[in-house]
Amino acid sequence: MLKRRNAAVVVAGLGLALSLTACGSDDGEGGGEGNDSTGEGKIGVILPDTESSVRWESADRPALEAAFEEAGVEYAIDNAEGDAERMTQIADSMIGDGVTVLAIVNLDSESGAAIQEKAASAGVATIDYDRLTLGGSAEYYVSFDNTVVGELQGQGLADCLGDKPSNIVYLNGSPTDNNATLFAAGAHSVLDGMDNITVVGEQAVPDWDNEEAATIFQQLYTAADGKVDGVLAANDGLGGAAIGILEGNGLAGEVPVTGQDATVEGLQNILAGTQCMTVYKSATQEAGALAEAAIALVNGEDAETTGTVEDTEGGRDVPAILLEPQSITKENVNDVIEDGGQTVEDVCAGDFAKLCADAGIS
Repeated sequence: MLKRRNAAVVVAGLGLALSLTACGSDDGEGGGEGNDSTGEGKIGVILPDTESSVRWESADRPALEAAFEEAGVEYAIDNAEGDAERMTQIADSMIGDGVTVLAIVNLDSESGAAIQEKAASAGVATIDYDRLTLGGSAEYYVSFDNTVVGELQGQGLADCLGDKPSNIVYLNGSPTDNNATLFAAGAHSVLDGMDNITVVGEQAVPDWDNEEAATIFQQLYTAADGKVDGVLAANDGLGGAAIGILEGNGLAGEVPVTGQDATVEGLQNILAGTQCMTVYKSATQEAGALAEAAIALVNGEDAETTGTVEDTEGGRDVPAILLEPQSITKENVNDVIEDGGQTVEDVCAGDFAKLCADAGIS
């Protein structure tokens, strides 16, 4: 359950007076010149993988690097490549190298909580980035409002289906990802009360694996005798997997499919009419919010939060910075490009050039 209060989150203008002394950089590390420091420390960030979504390396890493460079903070960023043991090893290495703040995107709550416990014993503050670690001990949780993400997906699918009676399938995210639980809850909160909608299948996709998603959707599609009118897919990768199966059955473009992350593929599918909508979460905003919270911790200060999020396993309310996601349809794909989330060159490549022109994107 999310506990929210109305408050603005200031994530722009990272020319902070809280800049730190910077050191040299090598692979995965960096630091900017900054201003006179008000504290000494180093921030470590561990991203989860390169498979569940292209966003981690194509969007989050460069946005984080830019935010830390702008703030003049010493930092290290690495990727666990979907391996919980590797994430633990990276965390051990970062702690040994002297990070004073460690932010993780956990692969599962159990391994994430163990990393945070080890960090705490070494005097290292921790932040949950994008995913809440249930049973963890992070000082802050920085993410988008993930229940709202699901609500946007549910409403987007409902809008694309209209009032006609419709059978839908849920293709949910990984069962070990608390965000996936929130996405599904948000979508259900919108769609469950609609009399014209019938759920004919629902399954979570382990580790957000797109190949496995295709197999799962094929099974759900077959079990429903092909009578599927809409797909609530938790992100663009899962949506793309469903679209591939629908295409093989001659239904791509006839069955609305949702998504999330506003990936190049997702935006192209929207322009092509095979995907109904996606949810955009600005990596620049999220990285900026993380940088501000981490720098506050380095300087022994409290970060500005928007409320708290309940850790149902740990029995505590975690101070949170929750940002607002945006629904993207064919009518506002250009919003993602104008915000820097994707480039015209990538989205409008090849055969998509005409579709972009038709949508007013150039």
